[in-house]
Amino acid sequence: MIVGILKEPKGENRVSLLPEQAEALIKKNVQVTIETGAGENAFAADETYIAKKATVASRQQVLASDIVLSIHPLTDDDLQNLKPSSIVIGVYQPLFKFQQMKQWSEKGITAFSLDMIPRTTRAQSMDVLSSQANIAGYRAVLMAASQYSRYFPMFMTAAGSIAPAKVLILGAGVAGLQAIATAKRLGAVVEVFDTRPAVKEEVMSLGAKFVEVEGAADASKAGGYAVEQTEEYKQKQQQKIHDSIAKADIVITTAQIPGKKAPILITEAMMDAMKPGSIIVDLASATGGNTPFTKDNETITRKGVNIIGNSNLAAGMPSDASKLYGKNVLNFLQLIIDKEGNLALNFQDDIVAGSCISHDRNIVNDRVKALIA
Repeated sequence: MIVGILKEPKGENRVSLLPEQAEALIKKNVQVTIETGAGENAFAADETYIAKKATVASRQQVLASDIVLSIHPLTDDDLQNLKPSSIVIGVYQPLFKFQQMKQWSEKGITAFSLDMIPRTTRAQSMDVLSSQANIAGYRAVLMAASQYSRYFPMFMTAAGSIAPAKVLILGAGVAGLQAIATAKRLGAVVEVFDTRPAVKEEVMSLGAKFVEVEGAADASKAGGYAVEQTEEYKQKQQQKIHDSIAKADIVITTAQIPGKKAPILITEAMMDAMKPGSIIVDLASATGGNTPFTKDNETITRKGVNIIGNSNLAAGMPSDASKLYGKNVLNFLQLIIDKEGNLALNFQDDIVAGSCISHDRNIVNDRVKALIA
């Protein structure tokens, strides 16, 4: 069996498998083919893959593999070069791109989207959302610090004292928690909002203040995501955020709801209360953003406040991001490749079934199927 690794589109520096991860597959009697230059932006040269006994080939040749690895969705031209009944594995956001998934199913493609892997204890080693969100939270703070016109930590000098930066983080998932830890290490004072009271202890253990809003809907079964809240709760939440945001220098937003537009947490009125020179880093920009002005992959300046929309911060740390992502992929592949290196799809496995979007010319994921119906 052949596993192919595609080069990602411009702007994406990660690669699905690094050379040492490709080697792990090769040792299991799996051939690995990688597109020329696919690992260069992650500082993994073609020669390094060749040294691990992988084959470097053209994109068309890689697309003829039995399993094709591509973090981002394939293009229409790519689909024409896939073998019948090919398997593709990546992060395809099927709850947003369900029409594209329907087209793939009609072409006979078996698609596994790793962002749909159930967030269970057993699946933690394959959780690409968590591994990449960790990096995003870290980089969000560093990006804000590099663009902020003042220090993050408190300084006392002969020329005067500098107050520490005030950082407000909306959402204490994986990205939010890493953002808290990073901002605290840089010396900032950190406040955190989250609709899940259960994260209060984690937030406080990192040295941040947890701002509570009573009456939140239960999010315990949402896999780490936000859930829709009542209008009464939203009003209470907005008032609390308004009070905190007026004092904040840096705001990092992370709230997303699977299959829906990201909730607007920072209204225009709230932004009007922010100080000139303040910065918002919106990690939910791919699904509309947590402000009404966010644009994905762009920085917008409004009344002296910079709004940075970036949903792919992990691509800015391609070496470690690829290492973590590749380990997630490798662990997943072990579920669908047997010890002899042959394909063995077991749809009785909840991880395999949960992440499979299309198979045998049908949409097999119930959540995606419901959107198409």
